[in-house]
Amino acid sequence: MLYDVVEIQKILPHRYPFLLLDRVTNLEVGKSIEGYKNVSISEPIFQGHFPDHPIYPGVMIIEGMAQAGGVLAFKSSSETEQKDANNKVVYFMSIDRAKFRAPVRPGDQLIYKLSVIKNRGAIWQLDAKAYVNDKLVAQAELKAMIVDK
Repeated sequence: MLYDVVEIQKILPHRYPFLLLDRVTNLEVGKSIEGYKNVSISEPIFQGHFPDHPIYPGVMIIEGMAQAGGVLAFKSSSETEQKDANNKVVYFMSIDRAKFRAPVRPGDQLIYKLSVIKNRGAIWQLDAKAYVNDKLVAQAELKAMIVDK
C-alpha cells in the first residue's frame, strides 16, 4: 500500500460521499497509478440506482478513475506544487472513448489502472481502465488540468 484513504484526502479535495478511491497500491511518478474502490451496498447511490437491482453507475467509475489520475498528477508534479496542493484542484477537460463493458455490483472491488499518454505542464492525458476480478469493466481516455482554486 502506498496511500490509504487518509493520505488520499491530503492530496484530493473530495470527501464522502464523493471520494471514490479507497487506496493507492502502486504509483510510478509521471507514468502510472493503480488503486481501488470497494463498492458497498451502503453507498447512497444505490438508493436510486436501482432499488431492486443495484448497479454502480458508469459515471461514478469514470470519476473514480479520474480521482486516481488526480493523485498521479499531483504526486508527479514538482515538490513546490505538491506543497501547494491545498490551493490546487484537478479539473476534467475531456472524457473520450468511454466504454462500459460489464456491470459493477455491491461487493465488487474496482481496480483502477491508469497510465500517462501525454503530459505537458499542468495538462495530463491518461489511459484509464477499471477491472473487477481481472475483467475489464470500463475504460476511457481522460484529459485533466491542475489549476489554482
